[in-house]
Order: sequence, then structure tokens, then C-alpha cells
Amino acid sequence: MKLKRGNALILATHNQGKLEEFKTLLSLYDLNINSSGNLDIEEPEETKNTFEGNALLKAKYTAEKTGHVSLADDSGLVVPALDGMPGIYSARWAGPERNFAIAHKKINDLLEDKPRDAYFTCVLAVAWPDGSSKIFEGQSHGELVWPTRGDGGFGYDCMFIPAGDTRTYAQMTKAEKSKSSHRTKAFKLFQESLLPD
Repeated sequence: MKLKRGNALILATHNQGKLEEFKTLLSLYDLNINSSGNLDIEEPEETKNTFEGNALLKAKYTAEKTGHVSLADDSGLVVPALDGMPGIYSARWAGPERNFAIAHKKINDLLEDKPRDAYFTCVLAVAWPDGSSKIFEGQSHGELVWPTRGDGGFGYDCMFIPAGDTRTYAQMTKAEKSKSSHRTKAFKLFQESLLPD
């Protein structure tokens, strides 16, 4: 099941930033990396109600369309006091313009005096053209602050302080954030299981 050097790996994304991020993470493994966006493969509608379901849906669809191993991720912010929201709708809470300031205020208003613990989760799904698949999940636990702090990062980074720190992700360098990030944790599991030695 392990990938071999020179193998094709298609990322199930139309997001160029995400493609570059994964290319950097995978740069040591001599894989032939491309994306569904670059190959003009449309994105399937995310119809599942879990991170795992949506990541698998995207990976399997892309593997079937390309005939190559595919990697997809689905990630978001989970707030237990809000019954797990925004969860799989994390990006959609920012509206069609992806204005996360709207989402930040909405979360703060809904929380009022409720507990502010929260976590980011990232699910990586790998699918093969024969229909087989594997899932890897990473989480980063912490708490939400208001007003927001910092101008780095993206999404909900400016209101999330990871456990054991006093700064939000938006106040950290990329290297500092990656030490505890949900995506790094999920990628490490993927790396240990499937990437070439």
C-alpha cells in the first residue's frame, strides 16, 4: 500500500494555496504531484455530514476520475458549546465572500458566557483507483478568545489559542503553528503509514 518514489499523487483540490502547502510537505518523497484543479476535474459536492465522509468523497471521486492515488483533506473548527458547530460548515460560516470576520463575530455572539474550549480537526483521506482508502485524523485543542488577536494565519486562527500557549495561531510564525497544528498531526500519521522510506 505504501507509495513509491515517482508515483503520481493527485490532490483533490482546486485551491492553489493548499496545493503549494502539500507540495512543500511532500517535497522529500519524489512524488509526481498534481491537483484535480490543474487537471480540470470538477469538485464533487460535499454531501456528507462528517469531515471523514467529505474527505473520502473527494479522494475517491478524484482517484476514480484520474486512475491515480488521490489525497483529500477536510478540516474545520469544532466548538463543543455550540453542538460542534461550525464543524464541516467552517468555511461556509464566512459567507460567499469568505469574510471570516463575520464568522468570528457570529461564534463570539453565540458563545456569550458558554465555555470557550474548541478544537481544530483535519482529516486526510487517501484513495486508490480500486476503491480502497485510508483515513488519518489530527486535532489541535485549545480555547477561543475575543477580541481576535494577530494578523497571520487564516480562517479562525486569530481567535484560537492552542493548549499550552498564550498566543493565537495568528500571532505565531508558520513554523511555530505547525508544531501543534491539526494538519501537521494528520500529515505525520499519513507520512508514517504510506510515504516512501
